[in-house]
Amino acid sequence: MSLQFDFPAGLTAEKFIAKLDNKANTQLVSRQFSLKTYYDSFDWRLYKNGITCEFIRSKAASTLLLKNLDNDLVTASAEIREVPAFSQQFLAEEIRDILKPLLEMRALLPVCTLDYETYHLNIINNDEKTVVRLTLEEHDLFNNRLSLQPIRGYDKAVEHIIEILTLKLGLTLTNKPLLLTALKLQGRKPDDYSSKLNINLDPDMRADISVKYIYSHLLKAIKDNEQGTIADTDSEFLHDFRVAVRRTRAGLSQLKGLIPDKIHVYYADFFSWLGQSTGSTRDLDVYLLNFAHYKSSLPASIRDDLNPLYEFLQAKQQKAHKELVKKLRSAKYLSTLSEWEQYLKEQAPLKPVEPNAKLTIKQLADRRIWKNYKRVLHEGDAITEQSPSEELHELRKSCKKLRYLMEFFQSLYSEEKMKHLIKSLKGLQEVLGSFQDYAVQENTLKLFSEEMLNNNSHANTLLAMGVLIQNLDTLRCKARKDFSSKFASFRQEENRSAFKSLFTAKD
Repeated sequence: MSLQFDFPAGLTAEKFIAKLDNKANTQLVSRQFSLKTYYDSFDWRLYKNGITCEFIRSKAASTLLLKNLDNDLVTASAEIREVPAFSQQFLAEEIRDILKPLLEMRALLPVCTLDYETYHLNIINNDEKTVVRLTLEEHDLFNNRLSLQPIRGYDKAVEHIIEILTLKLGLTLTNKPLLLTALKLQGRKPDDYSSKLNINLDPDMRADISVKYIYSHLLKAIKDNEQGTIADTDSEFLHDFRVAVRRTRAGLSQLKGLIPDKIHVYYADFFSWLGQSTGSTRDLDVYLLNFAHYKSSLPASIRDDLNPLYEFLQAKQQKAHKELVKKLRSAKYLSTLSEWEQYLKEQAPLKPVEPNAKLTIKQLADRRIWKNYKRVLHEGDAITEQSPSEELHELRKSCKKLRYLMEFFQSLYSEEKMKHLIKSLKGLQEVLGSFQDYAVQENTLKLFSEEMLNNNSHANTLLAMGVLIQNLDTLRCKARKDFSSKFASFRQEENRSAFKSLFTAKD
């Protein structure tokens, strides 16, 4: 197990080696320039799971290290020439098995890069046998770092060297990753992006001021994901971009009477256009993400017959993405988003005339959440086994609006109670979402089959797609049957009492 030491300020590598050489038999094995690049997903999935990913390049080798965030110990390593974008592209099974369940569809991106001199030193005993290995990193911008690698059978020698390093040379044991120091120098901190809403509101703040704060938070999420969406770095950039747009649309449709009508209508139209502009690319992303599952749902004998569908989907996705990029670089998008940002920064009027502007945000939140909750119950109660699928789709949209409102305003209520109610709502949303998704996928794949037939696709591929469509239809029917029990669970009296006690206006 290697140990990490921080140098005291001002102690250079050459001074350290000279001092150490006076107290132990030191052998300089090599000295070379190195580059260390830290990688993580855009939303810090590795860091959140206690892992750092380092890619170290030098003339001698290029090595990827996965380390434990708590103690900086190496958990896996591999010699590689370049870092692939996605976890499934790693040839080293050990690395792939660790990264795949954590990163899923997210790309590995460089977080920061350090350049430094690396010194490899051996401590030798009187028999000229190496008893300890040292690796020294000499940095320009912060204190140097030393890694000590013990060699089995030389425990006393290790203890003696540690004593020299700490008591005589002033080094201090550390388990703090250099990543944290490097990020601090760049003015960043880990986990500085999350797709989750974390909006802290003062319950007594004026409602019109508060919603501007909410919209500003969502605008930041849109801008944070804009370049990754344009570059098509990974599918989650567009997903998070769309969620922020959809939340903004929900806010504009549900929180009325707060900003001037003319402004409200103008931006409601814009964000509706933006949502529609991103839909096709996202749908195709989902088909590509689901493709491995599509294949595995088929009998083994016909799975490979589905492969041409992947190429077909990929070509359509690339075409749709190009169209999306044009829109995200258009004057309409850039100027309107800039105008929206400027409007949100403007100071609120001292005496607003909009009907709901003078309410406190807590009063508005109570009214809107309670009204939307009652709408969900009303729509759900009206659904029978004979109801058309459109009614379930409308209920799904109402559930989304309720969910967004609860997430906007969750800081105004008991965290524990809100988590419980959102979880209950999420269970209902999942079954409604599955029903809708299977229905849409089933219909879209039928259209794709016709298109591929016209393009002279092989009959076996069309047959495999037919089996897949049947599987999706079976799953759609199951989700439809599951609806009743999920809705009954959501509308139970315990939930109703909790909603009523939290959101019934007390004013």
